[in-house]
Amino acid sequence: MKLRLPVVFCLALALFTVGAHAQIGLYLNPQAIRISNSKADSGPFAFLRDGVTSRMFYGVNFGGYYGFYHPAAADVAVELRDTIVHGSDASLNNFSLGLRVAPRRTLAVFKPYASVAVGAASSKPPTSSVHRTKATVNGYVGVDYPATKFLDIRVVEVGYGTASLINSGNFNGPAAFPNSRLLSFSSGLVFRIK
Repeated sequence: MKLRLPVVFCLALALFTVGAHAQIGLYLNPQAIRISNSKADSGPFAFLRDGVTSRMFYGVNFGGYYGFYHPAAADVAVELRDTIVHGSDASLNNFSLGLRVAPRRTLAVFKPYASVAVGAASSKPPTSSVHRTKATVNGYVGVDYPATKFLDIRVVEVGYGTASLINSGNFNGPAAFPNSRLLSFSSGLVFRIK
């Protein structure tokens, strides 16, 4: 997580040097994530608790995007996001950087988008203070509704990703565990700066 501060600084510097055609969006929204594993874990490092294969986590999703390329068909942006969720005394912090594409011409007033992101997921089990950080890959699709010139309502965002979360197999447990699946849901507000 030592890389987070330089990345945020570089993004902030880029945001202050934007041209007239750049578009910036900032958001802070509630988040729900269903985390599931293909097999149950047990012991002090079981992220979802003993014998559980899926659990809901709740928290917040915040970040922003900077639109840097605007061809006729779509707007392309770089997106930085951080998701912090908790469930059953376990925690997950999913920090990622990705590419966001939003088509310019749609049939309705709604603005759909899709993004793909890679980053680092830091997980802590409920019965231990040990944290583990591993790579994560996530994809998101969503729909925004432009309410005003500077405010969009995020109607819905659905995401799917994978991450290697902390488990007993990391600490000489009886078996290795595959990546966990992350299915996320969010909605809220997006503040746009043009």
